[in-house]
Amino acid sequence: MNTEKIAARRISLEEVTNLGVKDRVFISADTAELKLPGCYVPAFLTEPGEEFEGGSITARTVFQEEVTCLPDDENEAGVYVADENGSSTIEVLQSAGVVLDLALFVPGGDKGALTALYAAARQAFGADVVQIWRQGLKEVPDVKVDIFEEQVPRGRKATETPKRDRRAVDTYPTRADFIEFSSGWKPVIEVHKPVVDDTPTI
Repeated sequence: MNTEKIAARRISLEEVTNLGVKDRVFISADTAELKLPGCYVPAFLTEPGEEFEGGSITARTVFQEEVTCLPDDENEAGVYVADENGSSTIEVLQSAGVVLDLALFVPGGDKGALTALYAAARQAFGADVVQIWRQGLKEVPDVKVDIFEEQVPRGRKATETPKRDRRAVDTYPTRADFIEFSSGWKPVIEVHKPVVDDTPTI
């Protein structure tokens, strides 16, 4: 197990409320997924600390697990921040690497192209390191599409044409699955229609 000992200090709920979503904290690695008591894991708050009500907060670990904890509860592991002058030394779980979950489009891709792609990855990182866990191959049509986000209609009077904003132009299959759409909006995909400027010219 790859861990690192760092100097840290435990912070109270009041201090947590002053933190934002970009501030790094350390929470217990004794979670549903990791199950490592006595060890900590880097994490970030899911929303600014001031927006949490009551005594609990929710943080997302660097391993993408959401965990709820009570900073002020003496029976829990607590929330820590790195501090060279801190009174505690905690053992922090380090990353062993990154698992890539990619939607990879290979133009004109065939078995030879994929073999070359995997060979290049193994050459860069080592044959024993790069493993193909799951591979789903499918032919895709060469169709250019517009990706819009459309406001979800609300109420009985929402019969007018909904408001729509174009987010991207892409070739099918789209990257719509990777776009974070605004709250209250939904993705809409249509065949691309080039914008034609009918303004008369002299």
